[in-house]
Amino acid sequence: MNLKDYKTQFINALLTVVEEEEANSFFYIALDELMHMRRVDLVLQEVVLSAEQLAQWQGVLEQLLTEKPIQYVFSKAYFYGLEFSVNEHTLIPRPETEELVEWIIHTVKQQPLKQWRILDIGTGSGCIPVTLAKNISNAVVTSMDVSEKALEVAKRNADHNGVSVRFLHQDVLKTVSIEEYDLIVSNPPYVRHLEKIEIQKNVLGYEPHLALFVDDSNPLLFYRKITELADAFLAPGGHLFFEINQYLANETLALFENTRLKTTELRKDMRGNDRMVHAEKK
Repeated sequence: MNLKDYKTQFINALLTVVEEEEANSFFYIALDELMHMRRVDLVLQEVVLSAEQLAQWQGVLEQLLTEKPIQYVFSKAYFYGLEFSVNEHTLIPRPETEELVEWIIHTVKQQPLKQWRILDIGTGSGCIPVTLAKNISNAVVTSMDVSEKALEVAKRNADHNGVSVRFLHQDVLKTVSIEEYDLIVSNPPYVRHLEKIEIQKNVLGYEPHLALFVDDSNPLLFYRKITELADAFLAPGGHLFFEINQYLANETLALFENTRLKTTELRKDMRGNDRMVHAEKK
């Protein structure tokens, strides 16, 4: 079959589950992954798919029709210009988290230290610690996660991107003490079960619930614990950064009351939702 003809067939099939713009995006991602071709190459070349190639395309299409995220189909995602392996044990990196990382990098570069000691809590794919290690030359980065499977992926991503990160297999909720750090960052689970109605099917069906959801009755348990650790073990003048639940911004800020952590800023993400908090230890 001619690839241009197959494109029409591929996109028409996907229109049953996604909008046209996303269907086109999926086609061109698959074009790059399967054929190592760009959009312009498809215009300039006539390509006839072999039986083997057609079977590969059909395999991708069948997975996408189940609403499996394309990042999981190809086991690959991009974050802050870097390539990361992802699988069912790790969340897909989000643009909102890129905004958080950009904020951290800007903050660090405005306040040079001989060496920044950075702790990331909730490693996942490793997108936060790996990106910080890649972009902050004078940083020693540590990252912890309760999931051994996620840590395996994060270690591969650190190696792939040529950075050194120390990974700890540790449950922060059971952690009593940590080393002294200059900066702690976390994007912990924060989606309440009552918010599942807002979550897309491809997220609910495929991304790890351990990394997404918290009990409705105690949605800030990770933030509370990490705030306690930051209050006790951040160096004077140290920084705490959170990605937060947009509906619980005020409740999250209230956790800093009666601590040495002073809220310096609450920021919205690109969609206008309350999403990031920065506090500094006095």
